[in-house]
Amino acid sequence: MIDLFEKTEKHSFVDDVREQNIYPYFHALQSRQDTVVQMEGKRRIMLGSNNYLGLTTNPEVIEAGVEAYKNLGSGCSGSRFLNGTLELHLELEAELAKFLRKDSVVTFSTGFQTNLGIISAIVGRGDYVIMDRENHASLYDGCKLSYGTMLRYRHGDMADLEKCLQKVPETAGCLIVTDGVFSMGGDIAKLPEICALAEKYGARVMVDDAHGLGVIGEGGRGTASYFGLEDKVDIYMGTFSKSLASLGGYMAASARVADYVRHSSRPFIFSASIPPANCAAALAALRILESHPELVETLQENARYMRKCLAERGIKMRLGGGEMIPIVPIFTYEPIPTLTITKDLYDHGVFVNASLPPATAPHEALLRCSLMASHTHELIDEAVGIIAEVLGRYDL
Repeated sequence: MIDLFEKTEKHSFVDDVREQNIYPYFHALQSRQDTVVQMEGKRRIMLGSNNYLGLTTNPEVIEAGVEAYKNLGSGCSGSRFLNGTLELHLELEAELAKFLRKDSVVTFSTGFQTNLGIISAIVGRGDYVIMDRENHASLYDGCKLSYGTMLRYRHGDMADLEKCLQKVPETAGCLIVTDGVFSMGGDIAKLPEICALAEKYGARVMVDDAHGLGVIGEGGRGTASYFGLEDKVDIYMGTFSKSLASLGGYMAASARVADYVRHSSRPFIFSASIPPANCAAALAALRILESHPELVETLQENARYMRKCLAERGIKMRLGGGEMIPIVPIFTYEPIPTLTITKDLYDHGVFVNASLPPATAPHEALLRCSLMASHTHELIDEAVGIIAEVLGRYDL
């Protein structure tokens, strides 16, 4: 047999970009996650964070985490199923369920684990799960962990989705899964059409709203709320690591579905529960979101402002997303130019994320810029000026 580790010795794309000094990953922060950070000894404007509401530095969120750490210790040392359920977990689940207008919420230790846990529990042998091609990687891994059959439809293509639905046997259960706000392109799922097709064919609908919570919908309630379809979406998934400034994930659904997942989901049953400090921080952030819905409006206004500033400079952005979405994708097309530009921006004090295939379609690599409610127009102006100056040096 061949050596299992032989693959690790082969020269790779990663080796190439390191040799060219354009490797963009694992830059070390030396400060808090904020609109401006200290990173590897230099000031950088942060346009690469999912801290949409800017709550990672909020004093109430920090204090809640500190107090939980003091009073409840550093961890739960077990799963929710056995010894790891705190009253704090139940309090967070109850308040989040009320906020999302669903019967029940189940919390998981990470967002990635949440998608593994939901799909692998709900989609069983003989069932089908239908996926948008641009869904998050964790959703695909959840499908792999299930015993169901996965079908994929072209991104946002409702005719292709219907063709997939027509392939599902009448004797099979079916779950349609879509991102609410797509993490790379920033576009919003065609949820009205998806829900109508689900109703026509008897399928259920799950929305990954990791980038929708705190971003769109009434008071930041997400994609289903944005479209007025809260009673048509069967399962919401979301995370605490973005708008809620902590770590963990959740599923919101009917009481029966939630109870089924609690007793069937291996990633839930066999993982340690969210540590007290993370749970308390998420709860504090949720309460701030509830009491300050204007944060969502500020975030959306920042997104509109940055798009306007970029457009005035003739910078080409990916279209299809709502103007209010704080994910602003700038086309750079090919991987090496994308990495080169990312490094150039980093050296000039702006941090953005380089998004390459397979996270994007071939020849559609991009700079993924993301905004916070706490960005000022002055910071956005400064960042856009640097972006325009750097991009002007490249033939795109």
